[in-house]
Amino acid sequence: MHLIEREEQILTCIRRSIAERGKGPTMTEIGAAVGLRSKGTVAYHLRNLEERVVLLGDGYGWRTCRLR
Repeated sequence: MHLIEREEQILTCIRRSIAERGKGPTMTEIGAAVGLRSKGTVAYHLRNLEERVVLLGDGYGWRTCRLR
């Protein structure tokens, strides 16, 4: 599956946060890490990743999501 560069950056940010802190980053932290200021844009990319089944949301927010 081909992901756009921004989605790859977001996945890298999530992986790093989980490895270092044991939980995913906030949308604000993701945005800061990949150069996005809008939480809406971050949410758009997270939804795209979830639709592609790269990221699994659990209904409690993106910090508790799981990677596939």
